[in-house]
Amino acid sequence: MVENCLTRKMVKYCELFYSFFKIGTFTIGGGYAMIPLMEQELVDRRRWLDREEFLNQLALSQSMPGVLAVNMATGLGYRLRGLPGAVAATAGNIVMPIVFIIVLAMLFRHFRHIEAVEHFFMGVRPAVVALIAAPVFRLAQSARIGWSTCWIPILAALLIWLFDVSPILVILTAVVAGFLYGRIKK
Repeated sequence: MVENCLTRKMVKYCELFYSFFKIGTFTIGGGYAMIPLMEQELVDRRRWLDREEFLNQLALSQSMPGVLAVNMATGLGYRLRGLPGAVAATAGNIVMPIVFIIVLAMLFRHFRHIEAVEHFFMGVRPAVVALIAAPVFRLAQSARIGWSTCWIPILAALLIWLFDVSPILVILTAVVAGFLYGRIKK
């Protein structure tokens, strides 16, 4: 723990920028597809967070309005180096996606009907699903979701998917139910 605290104080702004630059540059599919790369970079490689801290930061980032990856970059940058760290991490995270979006917007109009472009996007879709599914299972393990509680996320997903229940209503219901369960259990 002491070593981890010392490492955090010595984190340079350029390291924050570069780490989130890599995450923003090499992840196709957005926020949830970025989770495995974020975990590898921030937990395994840089050791700025342990797994539990990563999950807590991820949960906090998901609960805030806005883009998950930007929230994660901003929150971790602020935690490690204050406001300048938040700016460095956020800038690193968004610079390449902004460039990609501008370039794609300019080119997509002209090339969207080309068969190879259509095949590229059809090929990327299954990979993005896998990138999203992997952290879901890892998060379920870390959240200690076992056989006795696995019905909760399944029910939530079914309510949203099949019955078009608002995710906000599902989250608020889960918060209230969790609070009441905790109070009753005490």
